[in-house]
Amino acid sequence: MTMRFIRKARTKSGAVAVQIVNRTGRVVTGIEHIGSAHTDAELGILLVKAEEQLHPGQQTFDFGDIEQAPVKTSDIADWRDAETIKQSDTKQSRSISATGKVIASPATILWEILEAAYDRLGFNVLGDPAFKAMVLARLIEPTSKAQSIRVLQQIDAPHPSLRTLFRSLGTCIDKDYRDQLAKAMVAYRAATAGLASLVMYDVSTLHFEAKDEDKLRKVGMSKERRVDPQIQVGLLVDPAGFPLELHMFEGNKAETTTIIPVLEAFQQRHGITDLVVVADAGMLSANNLKAIEDAGFTFIVGSRLTKAPYDLQEHFETKGNRFTNGQVVESTRQMGTGKNARERRVVYQWSAKRFARDNRNINLMERKALAVAEGKSPMKKVRFLKVSGAEKELDEKIIERARMLAGLKGYVTNLPVESVPATRVISAYHDLWQVEASFRMTKSDLRAKPIFHREKDSIDAHLTVVFAALAIGRHLQELSGLPLKRLITDLKGLRGSRVLINGGEMTFDALVPAEFEAVIGVLRKGH
Repeated sequence: MTMRFIRKARTKSGAVAVQIVNRTGRVVTGIEHIGSAHTDAELGILLVKAEEQLHPGQQTFDFGDIEQAPVKTSDIADWRDAETIKQSDTKQSRSISATGKVIASPATILWEILEAAYDRLGFNVLGDPAFKAMVLARLIEPTSKAQSIRVLQQIDAPHPSLRTLFRSLGTCIDKDYRDQLAKAMVAYRAATAGLASLVMYDVSTLHFEAKDEDKLRKVGMSKERRVDPQIQVGLLVDPAGFPLELHMFEGNKAETTTIIPVLEAFQQRHGITDLVVVADAGMLSANNLKAIEDAGFTFIVGSRLTKAPYDLQEHFETKGNRFTNGQVVESTRQMGTGKNARERRVVYQWSAKRFARDNRNINLMERKALAVAEGKSPMKKVRFLKVSGAEKELDEKIIERARMLAGLKGYVTNLPVESVPATRVISAYHDLWQVEASFRMTKSDLRAKPIFHREKDSIDAHLTVVFAALAIGRHLQELSGLPLKRLITDLKGLRGSRVLINGGEMTFDALVPAEFEAVIGVLRKGH
């Protein structure tokens, strides 16, 4: 059974924390911090806020006589219902005897921080409040465009009408918002972090809740093994995972053919070519590498291990599969044919940790293949299984080859060995996880999928909103050092109050925990 209730807890500083607790059985599944009170008056207001969030709706509460700390006469001007405040010449205190109700509980701090980040990245160049509302609402709670109005209402933030939102999506395409956003992102990174000499590229798929294909949405190879119509999204980021370029492609387009259009668009948009492009082995093809090189870029691409026996033939002939932890071996490989043939530099590194992991996976796959061969498991496609007519047996030759290559990781590059040593090639490739992290944020925290739009322009506009939200999310993570979801949840819990008392409106600022003040200061200033 799930319960939600209000809890008061004494903090180390002596204040009283007011929290909403979610509990399933005896297990606490979530705690929402409303604020910390240092006086009875503050405690009363926090309890009102908690009750309002626990049971949404305008409820009436009897505040009774609330004794508050001494105030200056000038402070009275800040209260709309000044007549209810009785000044005492002797005690210099004020007393309110009133019945009040909470009319709003704004997350002012959250909204201020999101707006500041949006402006800092230069996105205000669009001059479109409705687009801004959609982007910031997606950071708070990823949902449909129509529901984003509800999200903004819940934190008492300004919001446009639904018609204005949809009109903004049309303007997003007509005025090419993504081009303006991409230029703003590169300009911001160049001015603050310095434009990195490395860019990372990867491609992912976004599926649709649709039965039929069209010119864009196609059934293709899915990393999630889905059979729904999908599109492919190519993402270019800097070494910190900050997005620089985003493009969509048909769902059945080969991954290897997506990188060149993205790099050419980046080059044309910014006039930048002196960069090293890092991509995984899925981008490895002789034609791809030649095209990247001809466009003026250098590259580091993951190499498929199937080529290792040929690249490292001399090593295997003289030393077998004996390596030391961290050992690096260099070789060259002829790629392409005829006029397109070029010799490429290949770097391999052996890791004891990777060796242990690879061997563990090999043993697991060998057991699965053996179970099928012995009839203990149903017939299915598994690695290391050799099928010849009705005969099934282990493919010992393939198993031996896999064990020989265990622990190795390869990289192909056109960077000269004289200026870029192998260790730098390897460390640069290791930053590729950042683009994967950005994709994870796009799919989980920003919930870019599944996509329910049908028209190409609508899909494009949706991805533009996600593109902008991803940049802000990465920026806030970089400043705070906190995961985006946790950061938004914490900021959303810092609520102020607008309370109606005797016909007058009183505003109470959110109470910020002392340990969170420094983070909020950094997020507001941007440094």
